[in-house]
Amino acid sequence: MQMENFAPVMFAGLVVVMLIGFPVAFSLAALGLGCGFLAIQMGWFPAAYLSNLPLAIFSILSNELLLAIPFFTFMGTILEKCGLAEDMLDSMGQLFGPVRGGLGYSVIIVGFILGAITGTVAGQVIAMALISLPVMIRYGYNMRYATGVLAASGTITQLVPPSLVLVVMADQLGKPVGDMYKGAWGPSLLQITFFALFTFALAQLKPHYVPGVPRTARTLDGWALWKKCLKGIIPSAILIFTVLGSMGGLPFQDSAIATPTEAGAMGVVGAMILASMSKRLNWAVTWDAMKGTMRLTAMVVFILIGSRVFSQVFQGVDGQKWVEHLLTGLPGGQTGFLIVVNIFVFFLAFFLDFFEIAFILVPMLAPVADKLGIDLVWFGVLLCVNLQTSFMHPPFGFALFYLRGISDTLFKEGRIPVAVKSSDIYMGSIPWIIMQLMLVAVVIFFPQTVTFFLDKEVKIDTDKVIIEAPPDNNYTAQPSAPAVLTPGSSAPSTSSDTALMPEPAASDAANSGDEEQKKMDELFKDKK
Repeated sequence: MQMENFAPVMFAGLVVVMLIGFPVAFSLAALGLGCGFLAIQMGWFPAAYLSNLPLAIFSILSNELLLAIPFFTFMGTILEKCGLAEDMLDSMGQLFGPVRGGLGYSVIIVGFILGAITGTVAGQVIAMALISLPVMIRYGYNMRYATGVLAASGTITQLVPPSLVLVVMADQLGKPVGDMYKGAWGPSLLQITFFALFTFALAQLKPHYVPGVPRTARTLDGWALWKKCLKGIIPSAILIFTVLGSMGGLPFQDSAIATPTEAGAMGVVGAMILASMSKRLNWAVTWDAMKGTMRLTAMVVFILIGSRVFSQVFQGVDGQKWVEHLLTGLPGGQTGFLIVVNIFVFFLAFFLDFFEIAFILVPMLAPVADKLGIDLVWFGVLLCVNLQTSFMHPPFGFALFYLRGISDTLFKEGRIPVAVKSSDIYMGSIPWIIMQLMLVAVVIFFPQTVTFFLDKEVKIDTDKVIIEAPPDNNYTAQPSAPAVLTPGSSAPSTSSDTALMPEPAASDAANSGDEEQKKMDELFKDKK
């Protein structure tokens, strides 16, 4: 086998080991080492090439940017367990409830706010389903709409800053986290706009699917209701703006005072203060949050180590060149590349977690995107928009699994009168997946949805650049050359003067010669 044919074999093996269901981190490391030993035996690269692996793994563990992951995870887990979601859903549900589709609007808005402060899909879907699903069923909401809006609103957290996916994308693409956050604001706002417009259209076309809640069902009204809403929104907004603003992650912000890691640590402090204000912070909540953070961080680190082992061997057999030649030859240029990549990621997300896709595929795709002139912030945000669908795909979407489990629990506890069918959950997710794919198309064809909030690049026209040299005050004139007395001259002249004097023209020399001859003839006649 030739080395140029081995890269496609490695990539096919990568797909196989990811689909067999064994933990991806260990599968990747085993595949990479096995292919590496084979490459050494075939003489494609020396054994010393693999000696760089310990240094590569140590560089992962010493990457300060990745410290932001446990901080943001711990912050989200604390807020998830302190009852913030329950308070906000209750108040928002009572505020928007009397409107057709009001409970759907409240779920979408609370999902957006929670996505900006928690960052965990599982906790968000479970918390919102526990509160909103019994209320929606009680007041006659369509089951498919209810399950779909709950699952889709929970996945917003993958795109809304400070998303963990954006931190990972920034690390893999070599871009500032603040730029990734600023670029994600446009698609995030478009996402909730699509969801709200769908709810509004459904309320107009099929009002019995999303009926309004009777005003008599409210337990609060007037200023007391607004006070409860603001009590949940204002502290959350302060925390969001403090964390994102400190790291330069807000739209049109061109400066930062903290690194992502420092901002994450500040967010943890703010989350614990909010939990203390609600009088729900205790050792049990803190311990559960620490355990959840430890599991997620360990998973991320092991996936990173496995992907680094595989990618180093893949690059050693010129796999990057094979991927580059494969994708740069696609028709359509940038648009064709983005369409093919997003279709591939969409189907791969049926089976893989977003961390696995980010750590394995993005390092292969980023150099090709950069060579095609694609803004890497735009490319990273686009992949994040696409990766949202990985939680909504029937039959393997994790958000659907969480919803399936919590609905069974609610039915067994008697909090909902009928069991939720799996077919309702899967069919209910389809309209929301279509809206997410519509957002992918919008971001592909309108990159301004991402780049509008980024700092404008200063372009310099080199043809109009004027370089003005300052005068040299230390300049002294050179001394003139010594005077030279030439024959027939009435005054001395310098050599520089003679060098600069033009030679007489041939006609002038002839005329002067004729005049001299006439004078000589006249003088000769006078002597006679």
